[in-house]
Amino acid sequence: MDFERVFKPKIALPLITVVALIFRLIPLRFKYMLGYDPYFHLAYIEEALKAGEWFNFFTIAGGPWGYQVRTFHPLGLWMTPAYVYKVLKTFGVSLYNAFRITPVIFGVLTIVFFYLALLKLYDERRAFFASLFLAVSFGHIFRSMANYYRGDNYMLFWYSVALFGIAYAFYMREKLRYKRFAFYLILAFASGFAAIFWQAYYPIFVFLLANAVFLAVGAFLLDEKEKFFDSLALAASTVVGAFIANSLGGKYGYGMLGYDQLGKKVAEKLALEFGTIKDAYLIIHIKYLVPLALAFIILLFILSRYIKDIKVRVGVLVGLAILGVFVLFYRFEALKELSTGFGIFKEAPIAETRPSTFDDLWNAFALSIFLIPLFFLRFRLREVKVQDFMFLGLVLPSIYMIKTWTRFLFIGSMAIALMAGVGLWELYSVLSRLDRKKSLALTLGLLVIIPGVNTAFGLDSVTKEKPFMNEQWEKALRWLGENSNENDVILAWWDYGHWVTYYARRSPIAQGSPNTGVALYYLGKLDENWVMSLGVDYVIVSYYDFLKFGAIVDTAKRHPKYNVSESYGLVLLPMTSSIGALVFERGGYRVIAKPGEEWNVVINANGQALTPREVYVEYKGEIIRPNLTSSNSNAYLYINLNYKYAVLMNEETLNTTLARLFIRPEEPYELVYSDGGVIKILKLRHPNVEVEKTNSRVMFHFENATGTGLGIWGFLDNGTKVFEKWYGVKGLEEFELPSEVNGTVIRYAYAVGKKIVDRGVFRKG
Repeated sequence: MDFERVFKPKIALPLITVVALIFRLIPLRFKYMLGYDPYFHLAYIEEALKAGEWFNFFTIAGGPWGYQVRTFHPLGLWMTPAYVYKVLKTFGVSLYNAFRITPVIFGVLTIVFFYLALLKLYDERRAFFASLFLAVSFGHIFRSMANYYRGDNYMLFWYSVALFGIAYAFYMREKLRYKRFAFYLILAFASGFAAIFWQAYYPIFVFLLANAVFLAVGAFLLDEKEKFFDSLALAASTVVGAFIANSLGGKYGYGMLGYDQLGKKVAEKLALEFGTIKDAYLIIHIKYLVPLALAFIILLFILSRYIKDIKVRVGVLVGLAILGVFVLFYRFEALKELSTGFGIFKEAPIAETRPSTFDDLWNAFALSIFLIPLFFLRFRLREVKVQDFMFLGLVLPSIYMIKTWTRFLFIGSMAIALMAGVGLWELYSVLSRLDRKKSLALTLGLLVIIPGVNTAFGLDSVTKEKPFMNEQWEKALRWLGENSNENDVILAWWDYGHWVTYYARRSPIAQGSPNTGVALYYLGKLDENWVMSLGVDYVIVSYYDFLKFGAIVDTAKRHPKYNVSESYGLVLLPMTSSIGALVFERGGYRVIAKPGEEWNVVINANGQALTPREVYVEYKGEIIRPNLTSSNSNAYLYINLNYKYAVLMNEETLNTTLARLFIRPEEPYELVYSDGGVIKILKLRHPNVEVEKTNSRVMFHFENATGTGLGIWGFLDNGTKVFEKWYGVKGLEEFELPSEVNGTVIRYAYAVGKKIVDRGVFRKG
């Protein structure tokens, strides 16, 4: 059959590669990047290239303190797009475009190495289908497509390289004999290098060590004693990889469990001590996990010499499995806190850190999820191979991770594709043996339609992706950058903090993760004194904050010291008609407004007719409060005729700082930018500090110079504090940075007595 030619590597690999490229390049059609995080990464790359060095202390993030970049992600996360740019700029590719296509490069390379590994571990057909499923799986596309840059893409890439090394160690057994163990060095370098690209690179070590353990299980059950040596080599390679990762961490930055980050907390819980190894996971891996794995492998090797009955071997494995689970989760109770990131996301979990639902699985993998059980057809008598057991080391941890967090749908995508692709061919093999006359129909039904449907779902999902960033945000934030001081601090909802860093080149106090303080401020639980103490100079409120109002309330409720008990009510209603009357509708809510000398406004709330207490109408740069014909409720209405929407709210919501600043700002706030109803920027009038750098001088200018003291702290680029002193500045309108101040980065605090009224951070040069 000509159909069989598709499986030949000369056709299959280019075909899969092209499909993977096309799917991942589709988002390149957008002007803006997807999501939020990529803007932070690109801002840092641009500033570093401008400065000519990979500096650590990033002053236009983490306001008013600045950001320690290497405690966020290892340096390789930023270096990689920069070097891609340096290669491609000779072809006229901009840094922006080089950054946008970097995820595609490594996502497609992951699929290529995955295919090459499966080609040696299985055969052409299973390699083809598993790789095709990975190529069209939205679970993998999402974090490896153009315009969306994330670090876990690198981890999966390096794991695919490691699989390639394992495959060739197996494949070259007959030809090279014991020399083939040199291929396990690929695993060591792959796992070690993964550490410099992503702060949570640890799954590659978990996968590889689990691969080693399950490879030994396969060797034990199938009586392939030589594979025990592969298992030992595989486990030992992760030790070498761990030392490489630790060594690179000293230069490029340690992962999230490094000694100067979350690792401190984990080390305390697990009674670990940092020494030569400065990453808590690597200590656990070398000190506990690898010795346990090696002991298990050696034990199975010894038992294999004395136990010949397969049923007894299975019983032994069941007993050892129960013992292993007990040792892991009862000896190390803190491992059970994985689902909360060892407490990181207990306070304010985000969408990525919730358990996956069936809808999540369907959107990520489509029909593949129904093919998963078919993989276990490989475990039929006389059909199973040691590599099937080995891949359980990828499959089982991936399933656990997918169940734990939606973030892990990407990392688990390789396991799902493997099971689906191999399982599909196993089903075809079984059915075609039952009735050879129907093999052509089975080929059409199983091998064409199912992958075709998955391809269609993947294509549909990727084409539906849209950027959150838009021209209104870009215009507003660029205005802010052009009309504010370098040292100004910005308050915005945390989702938009990275955009502030990128477009305005200003430092937001919230970005990258939920901030309960900002949520409480928007609700009015924290006042101007709180934002002044953080150095906030500008506050951004937007239409999108109303869309996220529920998340704001939920985040505020998680603060342990504040009781957010009000019954907030807010409904955002788009305009559906303007013929005869203004009509706004959504769900069970409908508003009909008839303008005139007195506005007649009727609200239908789930069948109940109401008239509002107050109505605010914004149109062409003006907000009016028209007289109403009647009022019989505690409802308030804001109508925006520029963008044709309305906000229906109760009194508790109207009195929040968010609503007040958007609808009726008052002192000490001044509206300085508005596009008429999407984004508004307000300046906070307070004793403000403006930093001016000219030649070798740094001047502090005081606006509303009521301050009495100026605290100055100097830091080296690595975050080490080298200077601290308070200066009396009562009655002064400007102050020159003294020559005695040491440090590359300067933090300052302006105070009236003991009350801090402004803060900021900036680089000296």
